Amino acid sequence: MNSLFQPSRREFLHRASGGFGALALAGLWDEAHGAPVDPLASRQGHFPAKADRVIFLYSTGGVSHVDTFDHKPRLIRDHGKGITASRWLNKPGKFDRFLIKSRWDFKPYGQSGIMVSDLFPHVGGVIDDICVLNAMHCDSDGHDKATLAAHTGSAQAIRPSAGAWVSYGLGTENRNLPSFMVLAPAAPYAGAQTWGSDFLPACHQGTHVVPGIDPLPNLKPNSSAAELQALELAMLGKLNRSHLEHRAADQALDARIRSFETAFGMQREAPEAFDLSRESDATLKLYGLTRGATTGFGWQCLVARRLAERGVRFLELIDVGSSANWDSHGNMADHERLAKAIDQPIAGLLTDLKQRGMLERTLVVWTSEFGRTPFHKEANHPGREHHNLCFTSWMAGGGVKGGLVHGQSDEHGILPGDGAVHTHDLHATMLHLLGIDHERLTYRYAGRDFRLTDVAGEVVHPIIA
Repeated sequence: MNSLFQPSRREFLHRASGGFGALALAGLWDEAHGAPVDPLASRQGHFPAKADRVIFLYSTGGVSHVDTFDHKPRLIRDHGKGITASRWLNKPGKFDRFLIKSRWDFKPYGQSGIMVSDLFPHVGGVIDDICVLNAMHCDSDGHDKATLAAHTGSAQAIRPSAGAWVSYGLGTENRNLPSFMVLAPAAPYAGAQTWGSDFLPACHQGTHVVPGIDPLPNLKPNSSAAELQALELAMLGKLNRSHLEHRAADQALDARIRSFETAFGMQREAPEAFDLSRESDATLKLYGLTRGATTGFGWQCLVARRLAERGVRFLELIDVGSSANWDSHGNMADHERLAKAIDQPIAGLLTDLKQRGMLERTLVVWTSEFGRTPFHKEANHPGREHHNLCFTSWMAGGGVKGGLVHGQSDEHGILPGDGAVHTHDLHATMLHLLGIDHERLTYRYAGRDFRLTDVAGEVVHPIIA
């Protein structure tokens, strides 16, 4: 027989013994992965968790660490002096460059006295709840690759996002809402791959919510009555499950069925979750919002708090897309506009979570794909280039020590020194705080076991309370 017409293994299993081969395969699949019949059922991790959920704040474009949270007095003193850099514009080598100081002042905040730039005065006001990671590093200084790595742990190939892995590992606490949601006006570099599920079941991919008057379009039911729609969906579900019985190992079909179920639940619960009209004036002010606003990072942060209250497991908030972002090659003054847009909302989110008793069990993470060079080829150049060798991220709540700086870069902020944290380490620590052993959360695909941290990653134990 021509090989082009030979049935695939899946087709053979579907046909063999009336489909029992496929049923056996599905059973082995679930057994091998420890997966329950319902892939979104809420479940415990490998050990007691310190956090129940994650709010992942992502600033697109590469935020400069030496202008925000990594204070470098020596960089100020050595401004204009020449150095030899080992990397420049994605290329290794020896490059004669000039040190460039920050144009913003730093001052100590909180009881901890952590130095924070004038770009983030509101975040400075809550710094005692934050653990700053000042010796972050990653493998790529290209936007697409570094963005993929920050989200999926892989700079070279498309892999499931961190949110999809958390959904796969822990399920959801609310079946009427997706387990993983992304609030973003636009996609970052690498696009929707940053919240995709890749080879994990499709029910774990992120649901993209675009801020605006209608953040979740097509949510309003077409049926004139809820009872009628329920009958229609029940009939649809019956037909779909009958169809699935003959295709037991078809995860795409199973995910489609579950998406209908979640969508029906969202019609009841999502409109209320996105309705800010009942929030007090004081709460709106905390986030820098005016009543009736439906866009902006303040809206994203407040909606994230409301969704976290309602059991969404992983929330990502992206401030800007792949243009007009923190990629300040030409002029670092761009950072001022971008910081102003997120500073008060982030501080408001941390304050609001703390006031409601939620911060203790909510892990908040802020990061960018990489930092920016503390040097340039011109002594008075106003911009900075990509710098993956050292940058800053931070974590708050969810079992993390507040008022702490972990790790330090060298005297100019060029290379990490003590306490270096790789992107894999950040992901391993996130999972650990959720009660997940990053080495045991695996998925068998294409003949090997994959995980978020690939074959690396160490939990950063010194920052855990």
